[in-house]
Amino acid sequence: MSPEQLTAFEQRIANIYEQGKIKAPIHLRDGNEQQLIDIFKEVNKQDYVFSTWASHLHALLKGIPSQLIEEKIVQGDSITLCFPEYHFYTSAIVGGIAPMALGVALGFKRKQIDNQHVWCFIGDMTYFTGIVQECIEYAENFQLPITFVVEDNGVSVCSPTQEVWGRSCKEKIQQQQSLGRHKNVRYFDYSLSWPHSGIGKFIHF
Repeated sequence: MSPEQLTAFEQRIANIYEQGKIKAPIHLRDGNEQQLIDIFKEVNKQDYVFSTWASHLHALLKGIPSQLIEEKIVQGDSITLCFPEYHFYTSAIVGGIAPMALGVALGFKRKQIDNQHVWCFIGDMTYFTGIVQECIEYAENFQLPITFVVEDNGVSVCSPTQEVWGRSCKEKIQQQQSLGRHKNVRYFDYSLSWPHSGIGKFIHF
């Protein structure tokens, strides 16, 4: 898919939401289309993708039909999209997706499955959580087939990550990688124009 197609999908969901047809939270994303397209060039059909509450673009790039994703969103599952048949899972719990992804990667290692990889997408604030740091460390120490992708928009809801933690996510990752650690972590930053949740308007249902 192209950046334009990804953007158009999110705009379509926003339009449906504005009509009051989605009676549940939605989390739209933009500004990261090309970075995701580049990463998903490495994601194979048999790979597992784990994501967060903002996973529309990940689902599209994993090859899940847009109509199927839209149906789930309209049903109220925008922030908990799961498609087992496509090896695609999400969690709306901050940090909650990391141990799930780690467990699948550990299963691949124990079963000596060499043709499948796990991709775990997280945000910048989530990266700082203890459970995610433990998962990254464990995966690295035991050389598990998993890559953690950090998508940094500088905030968690409205809380600036750097202000909360005293340094940016990028600085921490760069420091770890300069020490030869966190080689299983990918990073990119982007600017988001959508609000954290919804579309920035009061909707009457």
